[in-house]
Amino acid sequence: MVFIQILLFGGEEDLENTMNAIGTTCYSRYTELYAPIIINNEEDSGSDAASLDLPEDSEVEKLSAPEIIANLALQIDRHAVNRLNICRSDIWDGAVRGFKRATFSEKKDLQVKFSDDAGRFEDGIDTGGPKREFLSLLMKTLKERFIFDGPAESRFLVYNSNAIREDEYSLAGKMIAMSIVHGGPGPNFLSRDLVNYISGQSSFHSSVTDVTDEEIGKVLREIQNASSLQTLRELMVQHSTMLQTAGCLNRVNSLEEKHSIVNEYLRWYIIERNHSAIERFKNGLTTLEFLTALQQHPNVLAPVLCHSETKLSAVDMENLFQPELSPDGSNRRAQENKTASLWADYLFDCEENNEVTLEDVLMFATGVPSIPPAGMDPQPRLQYINTSKFPMANTCANTLKLPLLDSYITFKHNMNFGIKNSRGFGCL
Repeated sequence: MVFIQILLFGGEEDLENTMNAIGTTCYSRYTELYAPIIINNEEDSGSDAASLDLPEDSEVEKLSAPEIIANLALQIDRHAVNRLNICRSDIWDGAVRGFKRATFSEKKDLQVKFSDDAGRFEDGIDTGGPKREFLSLLMKTLKERFIFDGPAESRFLVYNSNAIREDEYSLAGKMIAMSIVHGGPGPNFLSRDLVNYISGQSSFHSSVTDVTDEEIGKVLREIQNASSLQTLRELMVQHSTMLQTAGCLNRVNSLEEKHSIVNEYLRWYIIERNHSAIERFKNGLTTLEFLTALQQHPNVLAPVLCHSETKLSAVDMENLFQPELSPDGSNRRAQENKTASLWADYLFDCEENNEVTLEDVLMFATGVPSIPPAGMDPQPRLQYINTSKFPMANTCANTLKLPLLDSYITFKHNMNFGIKNSRGFGCL
């Protein structure tokens, strides 16, 4: 501490001499131990051989995500099942018990059995809707686990000694890989930089806003906003311990170097200091060969793991559900046509401003809040019923049943009520 105080009250020459001394003795940068995939090109050896962004017309990138996942899913034995007993009030506990069972295998299908709050078991047990609902709830629960940090839509792994002992990082990777290959959703919350690193791509674009630690974020913003070289040097001396730990305390010769200092620290903060946790996470992602596929098709599969700004639209939902209609010209068909118009308007309301969202509607009907990376199987269907004033659904068959009503106000109210109050999102 005395050393720092002398620097702060010394002249510019003393400051520069001290920075030179610190620069020669600071900790070396953390080494990135993971070996990325290198694309060899003998005809262009002078080009950037470490670039991992495959060209759009590359043969390996022509497959779509559903096609790649379908190939991975061929490993699953549909005649053998892992039975999971899940309580919706504690998804994580039931999932961990099931995944750690000695007989559990990622190559078996999943059979999920939900219990209600009273401890009784629901009637709906199969490998369709309940499985998709479980995987959706599991991804939502995983997002809030303490092994992740960062903004809600860009989470990265953080080292935790207890989680290392429990091997939770590997378990999390396994859960994500299984969810995707078994037809469930992707996590939709992982940091793009974390996914790039795991998939072997070199790009890194994090910003100070990704840092949740207030003190560290404050220091990085001060460095980022330094208005002169003298101010930048003083900040580096003032926060030398923090920068030295990350291996980015070096002598600066221009003000522009402040950007590389911040970027180097962010890379250490998000990737390098959490290396052991990331390696265990990658180990989990090897389940069903998902990691291999991710590294072979990064441009296709990376978006499956990250947040997307693209949301469901009313038109998407209307096109997704194929209607089952009565014969043309019948009285029943006339009722169905009218209800179809109410349904289309209801979807627009859900898209714009409604207590029920389009994601809620899809979850109610299929067990997933978004279209899974593997696609929807079976194709969602729309049926019309006059036996109930409220919507019903069969998530096992991806079927939504709409009540035949005359008034839009009544239709909207009943749809909202039915969706919001359905236990198990419509697995009736």
